[in-house]
Amino acid sequence: MRQWIAFWNIVLKDMRAYYLKPPNVSWGLIFPLAWTAMLFIKSGQGLENILGLLPGVVCISILFGSTSMLAVTVTFEKKNRSFERLLLAPIPLSLLMLAKTGGAILFGTVNAFVPIVIAMFLADLSTISWNIAIPGIVLIATVSTFLGLFIAVSVSEVFEAQTFSNFFRFPMIFLCGLFIPIASLPVFLRPLSYMLPLTYGADILRGAIDGTNSMSLGLGFIVILSFCTILFYVSLRNINRKWIV
Repeated sequence: MRQWIAFWNIVLKDMRAYYLKPPNVSWGLIFPLAWTAMLFIKSGQGLENILGLLPGVVCISILFGSTSMLAVTVTFEKKNRSFERLLLAPIPLSLLMLAKTGGAILFGTVNAFVPIVIAMFLADLSTISWNIAIPGIVLIATVSTFLGLFIAVSVSEVFEAQTFSNFFRFPMIFLCGLFIPIASLPVFLRPLSYMLPLTYGADILRGAIDGTNSMSLGLGFIVILSFCTILFYVSLRNINRKWIV
């Protein structure tokens, strides 16, 4: 019981200190809106294409919402030695890092529903399979958060975390089939697309929202869970090797 009390208090502390600040809340609202408007203007398509664009906008909202703050805050706390105080908490390191990532997972999940709520006023969402979409959104938020954790424990400076984050995020936007079909990419880039977790997350959401997934939904969930496990394991290993003497 004491471990879960400590876990919950760490999550609440991070939510109050980082994720619920007005700049971060506004970022979570403005960014999806800006991407949605840009895509409509670029494509020249009308409101009838909302369901086609929604999976990509949701994935981008999750990706940037979950990785932006976590990669910076964990690096910042390590730099200021406040992370060392957290290591004194009466919980295992794995549970501690799940608590540190819990706020980012929740923030990314909430970000996903910003474009969905907007789309509710513009299109009929009754055909969406929510039993697939909601677990898919949570898994995408989790793998994006663990990617942010992996970035944070791989660098020592905040500016390095920001640069390293963009090294992963921007290629994923264009290579994961969010807005450009993978079949339309050059042949030499397609294998890289299937090495990125967001490829499978976007495919799950397409299957749930408009039924245009190109892979098995079961395969998508298994691959994303595998990415989550690998990223979290490697991050813990780096913390033990680099941060704990």
